This record gives sequence, structure tokens and C-alpha cells, in this order.
Amino acid sequence: MEIKIQPAPKRCGCSNPTEKCEELARTIKPAKVNPDKALVFDVRREADYAASDEVIPGAIWKNPDKIDAWIGALPRTQDVVIYSQRGGAVSNSVIDRLHAVGVKARFIEGGIEAYRAAGGRIDRKRR
Repeated sequence: MEIKIQPAPKRCGCSNPTEKCEELARTIKPAKVNPDKALVFDVRREADYAASDEVIPGAIWKNPDKIDAWIGALPRTQDVVIYSQRGGAVSNSVIDRLHAVGVKARFIEGGIEAYRAAGGRIDRKRR
């Protein structure tokens, strides 16, 4: 008799966590983002973050290359919104990691560029 070991399902925070949870969206449309209602993290690569003077109000920058250092401190019960420069590979890899540990997170489709183009509020970065 062959014993098959099943991988543990991802913990997405919903009532029925599975590998691909339908209850947990990966993205949010730029026009739907309200930085006053969610915990917002800027996960642009260090060079992109340094080259820009813009941030979404209240956003906290977290280096995506050092996710292991900060992922454990994120809340599991609060809505989290992340954004990168364009909402591509960086956002997808960070979302995969956050969902895997049970963080209820979505990324802004198109990143900060799409958010700005949709009329989203932008602050100047404090230096």
C-alpha cells in the first residue's frame, strides 16, 4: 500500500482554506482603494522606492527582498493592500507569500502608476 502525503492547504483566512481560495481575491482595482480603510504597504523594489517621491497616504514601505524579516508581524485579521510600481511580478510574489501565511491581502492592479492614473490620492514621501 502506497501512502501519499498531501501538502497542507494554504491558510488564506477564509472559512474554507484551499490551495486556490475563491473567497480571497488577489487584486483590487485602483479606483476601489481607500487608504483610510486598509493597512497599506508599499512593496516596490528598493531602487524604485528610492527613485520616487510619491507614496499612497499612510503606506508603509517594506522591502520585498526581505519579506522573511517582516512577514510574521503582519496582522491576520485586518485587510491589507499592497502595491508595487506596476502590479506585476513583485506584487504577485509578495501576495503568494502573504496568502500562504494567512494574511488577507490584495494588490493594486497596475501598481502605484495605475492608482495615480485612476485619481488616487498621492502624498510626497517624507525624506
